[in-house]
Amino acid sequence: MTRPVTIAMWSGPRNISTAMMYSFGNRPDCFVWDEPFYAFSLLTHGNNHPMREEIIAAYDSNWESLVASCLAAAPQGKTVFYQKHMTHHMLKGFDRAWVLRLTNAFLIRRPERVLASYTKKWSDVTLRDIGFVEQAEIFDVVADHLGRAPAVVDADDVLADPRGTLTRLCESCGIAFVEHMLSWPKGPKSFDGVWAPHWYNAVWESTGFAKPQTRAVELNTALARIADEARPFYEHLRKHKL
Repeated sequence: MTRPVTIAMWSGPRNISTAMMYSFGNRPDCFVWDEPFYAFSLLTHGNNHPMREEIIAAYDSNWESLVASCLAAAPQGKTVFYQKHMTHHMLKGFDRAWVLRLTNAFLIRRPERVLASYTKKWSDVTLRDIGFVEQAEIFDVVADHLGRAPAVVDADDVLADPRGTLTRLCESCGIAFVEHMLSWPKGPKSFDGVWAPHWYNAVWESTGFAKPQTRAVELNTALARIADEARPFYEHLRKHKL
């Protein structure tokens, strides 16, 4: 019998995180949860995001009950519980120690590509909005606890070699890679958050991982400054990538 595994995948926005969620969501043994703390973050931090009121109305925003649900067994009797977490939803002043009870993995992407994608959907962006600082903080907590680096995968590697990168990721998380992870049905998914119509339209058109982007990204001065601020945190994790 396969040992149940709860995977907390930590990334920032616009980081192929939804495609990765669809990859895991296509596993027959997996239940996925899309951004558990989004409503909590919007209500507590006061972010002005698209569909803010709809998200807050639709989801639990209580820290304690959300943590309890993250630590519970996977619903529907599944043996893999995949949680797509946005690192910037982990607000200051709230104890993050609960994450040490999960199998943590980290999905990283070059900051200039994150920013180029993010600003196509929402022009108001700061360093905090893209989660690089919080991702590095969570990574360090987990690494200190384990005595080694947890799994890190770079979006560029996933796109360039989905099979190989996902195989290494699954092995690191204690589960077997399955072919179902390389493709998924086109269109919305039952586990999409209510925010999906604003953010997920491109991935809805996909049936698998896209080809890696090779064209250089050009950012304006303000965005380039944010990318420069984010880059040390990206590089901190990148040196540990699988």
